[in-house]
Amino acid sequence: MASMDISSILQGGYQHPVSRSWQGRRALTKSMFMYPIFITDDPNASVLIPSLPGQHRWGVNKLVEFLGPLVKKGLSSVILFGVPLNCVKASPPYFAVTDIPLTSYGLQDGRGSPADDENGPVIQAIKVIRANFPNLYIACDVCLCEYTDHGHCGYLNEDGTIHTEPSVQRIAQVSVNYAKAGAHCVAPSDMMDGRIKAIKRGLIDAGFGNKVTLMSYSAKFASSLYGPFRDAAGSAPSFGDRKCYQLPPTAKGLARRAILRDVGEGADIIMVKPALPYLDIIADAAQLAPDHPLACYQVSGEFAMIHAGANAGVYELKTMAFESVESMVRAGATLILTYFTPDFLEWLS
Repeated sequence: MASMDISSILQGGYQHPVSRSWQGRRALTKSMFMYPIFITDDPNASVLIPSLPGQHRWGVNKLVEFLGPLVKKGLSSVILFGVPLNCVKASPPYFAVTDIPLTSYGLQDGRGSPADDENGPVIQAIKVIRANFPNLYIACDVCLCEYTDHGHCGYLNEDGTIHTEPSVQRIAQVSVNYAKAGAHCVAPSDMMDGRIKAIKRGLIDAGFGNKVTLMSYSAKFASSLYGPFRDAAGSAPSFGDRKCYQLPPTAKGLARRAILRDVGEGADIIMVKPALPYLDIIADAAQLAPDHPLACYQVSGEFAMIHAGANAGVYELKTMAFESVESMVRAGATLILTYFTPDFLEWLS
């Protein structure tokens, strides 16, 4: 398996009944909705996120109680985001590019050590969900920004820029460790050059090439719509911004090139993020990768904006929620990551 070419691996994209269901474009169904969940390092947490209506940070001890009713209503997939609120930041400098030995969970450092710590919230959540809901499809967001002491998505050079090669290798390492813990899908959101190929190679070499789906945030834009998410995940950078690795909002050509690159590097699913302001990019992705499932992320700001408009009497919430996701399907999406997922489980019953 270790010598097999990346281009040979297809089964990682349909190894699970849920991922098989994403292989065709059609009308809205419950299985098209993936629910983003914030997992914090307080195991008993259930903390409402003020800027995300109705959404919480959850501790692993609360997951069964929270997810059980949703699974009964038809929830088929989740994507996990770690929220290490209790971590201690390592001492500067931020730019140390050599691996720091991990002595215990809870040290945010230059390599994002808590990301794949066995005692950390994501790996613990994977194990709890696999044990209690064996048919629930588990995707894991893969990034370092929540876990580094500087809030950027990789290792830093001394001038504060991203040191790409070790960043990519670290992202691949985290992905493989999530696969080993039992994740069905790894979803890198960092936007580092070459990370899809590195992750795919890592999965193949570790024996997961045919067993774990690789969903790429291929066209992730430097959007103004991430504010509530950063409140929820505590992932705002401590300096600067992410505009040198997330795509400029005007960059249609770059988005197309990134989609083609990630297809060529072995992505099983392509994602566009955010969704509603980038329907043209979703349509482009459907044209550029017609044989791949196509995901889009209706991000926190979109969700909060729709709620705000409904609260202001501009429209009825349910009607606008349907209109928004139907536009994404019309553009070509087969999978929608949205905080409206629990609502759609009710509305589509």
